[in-house]
This record gives sequence, C-alpha cells and structure tokens, in this order.
Amino acid sequence: MKDKTTILIVDDQPQNIELLEAYLAPQGYKIVKAANGEEALRKLSVNRIDLILLDVMMPGMDGFEVTRKVRQNATYRLLPIILVTALRETEDRVKGIEAGCDDFISKPVDKMELLARVRSLLKVKAYNDLLNNYRKELKSEVTKRTEELKHALEKIKAASLETIYRLSMASEYKDTDTGAHIKRMSRYSAAVARRMGLAEEAVATILYAAPMHDLGKVGIPDRILLKPAMLDAAEWEIMKQHSVIGANILKGSDAEFIRMGEIIARSHHEKWDGNGYPDGLAGKDIPIAGRIAAIADVFDALTSKRPYKEPFPVENSLFIIRNESGSHFDPDVVDAFFAIQDEILAIKKEYDNDNQQPFDDLSELKAKSHQYI
Repeated sequence: MKDKTTILIVDDQPQNIELLEAYLAPQGYKIVKAANGEEALRKLSVNRIDLILLDVMMPGMDGFEVTRKVRQNATYRLLPIILVTALRETEDRVKGIEAGCDDFISKPVDKMELLARVRSLLKVKAYNDLLNNYRKELKSEVTKRTEELKHALEKIKAASLETIYRLSMASEYKDTDTGAHIKRMSRYSAAVARRMGLAEEAVATILYAAPMHDLGKVGIPDRILLKPAMLDAAEWEIMKQHSVIGANILKGSDAEFIRMGEIIARSHHEKWDGNGYPDGLAGKDIPIAGRIAAIADVFDALTSKRPYKEPFPVENSLFIIRNESGSHFDPDVVDAFFAIQDEILAIKKEYDNDNQQPFDDLSELKAKSHQYI
C-alpha cells in the first residue's frame, strides 16, 4: 500500500496550521505539525516529509533560517519548501530564494492557489525522486556488474596463471625435483618487485612472466639437462643457450606478460658486473625484471634439489646472495630481497625442501653451485 504524501506545516499560530490542514487533509495528504523552527527540524528528522509549508515570521528561528538549515542537509536538497508569508517586498522574496525556498504563498492563503502550488511542487518532487531512484538503481547495478566482472577477471587471471605454470613445467617436466620451482620463483620475483616500488600492474606482469624464465630448457638435450654431475665447458656453452632459446620462443607476442617473459628469459642470467650471459650486460643495462628474476631464481636453485646436488640450507643460501651483491646481483635488489626475508621464507615454506646439508666454507658452496652463481 502506497504511503500518503506527507506535508509538514510550520507556524507559531495554531489557527494558521488548522486552516492549512483544513484545506489539505481532505485532499488525502497526511499532515505533520510544528509550532516553531526547532520543532520543525526535529519532526523533519523522524518523518518522511514530502513538502514543507513554512511560516516566515516566527519567534526565535524564522522561516529563512529554517530553510537554510534544511538545505544544509544533502538529504533534503530537493525537498519542496513553500514560504507562507505576509511579506510582499521584493527583497524579502529574494531573501527567501537565496535561503533555498521553492515558492511563496501570501497571507491570507487562498485555497485554490495553495492546492495548485502544492500539487505542482509535488509533481516536480515525484519526478526528482524517480530520477534519484533510477540513479541509485543504476549505481547499484553498475556496482554489482563491476563486482561480477572483477570476480570473473580474477578467475581468468587465476586460470591464466595456472596455464602458464603448467606450460612452463614442460621445460622442467623430466626433473621431478623442480616441479614447484617456477611457482616459488615467480612469487619471490613479484614480492621483490613490490618491495622495490614497482607499480602493481608491473608486479602482476612479473608474476605472470617469471614462470617462463627457463622455457628454453626444452631445447637442451637431456644428457646435459639431467646430468648428475657438473657440466664440462662444452656442455656449459650448450646449457647457456637456454636463455636465448626461451626468448626466441616468446618473441613477437602482443601480450604484455609474454613480452615480459621474453625479457626475463633472456636476461635472468646476466650479472651486475657484466660476467653473465647471453649478452654480457652490466649494471642497469640489465632490465629490472631480469635483475629481480635473477635473485629469485638463484635463491630457489640454491635451496632446491638438483640432479648434481642436494638443497643448500637457507642460511648458507642467504649468505651467498648477500656475498654476491654488487657482482652477480644488483645491490638494490639484494636490499629489497633481505628487507622482505620473512615473506620470502614464508613462500618457500609452502614448498619446503628436505635433506639440506650445511656447508662451512663459501668456496665449497660456490664450487657446488657455480652454474647458478
């Protein structure tokens, strides 16, 4: 059942309120009464009011001030206000308009004029209410659709990342000890990138691109890739080609994360001092994504089982990383890595390695891990 249209009548003279009520109540309007400005504001706050008939000359807060206070509340910005007044000077009318009223009715009030003005303003209010409700419904629908699209996008992203992980595992499929390497390494890379202040979009791109860093290993013979001993010089030259092979596989894509994958695949074995491969880049000539991926890749390689070694303990691996700052690694990337050491170790814990054997001598560590250092 539709609520009755409610009109608030404000006047300090009871007979004036009774007169207006006598005109309006028979038309089906519900009447709320107030004897002064303060009472009017209280009644307005607890009732759903559709229109205000407001006397101007009242003791205390006059009609102009009441109008201004009503308009200060955004909820009542479009609430129709009719000033009922004996004032006929132009400046009084201007004052009422400036205060925010919509119309005037002169005393003594003519019934037909009152009803015509009330109906006219209520029509305007109904139209404004319709527009406001439409805006609210539209905003609600847009918010709902936006959330749905957001959830759908998150599902697509999750599916895309899983696809990248699964396809990237093809390069390491024959080595069962490195199955989780790409997940750890990509998350390490994203965490370090975020710590270094890269935009979230760039962080996400690195997260998606980093798993493809060793894609080129699909082109390396198994006798080299799975050799349970250190590689000789000739074998090592072949092994180093995986960075170029991976970049070539990813080359020419329009997708941003694939282009980033190409950069990481080619540059993640470059070294800060210029002694890396395949291009011998040094310092900031190495793409930032490659510098970040390098530290993530080496840390995970050190702490993971490989065909030729058992995993190194975390403390030894961290010692190597810090010791190689300024030679293998960008010192700023090393600082970022250690600033989030707890986060790095939390990521690692999800895929913990066993059989970690400690080493007491740095040279021994290097000897057993030179292909990654």
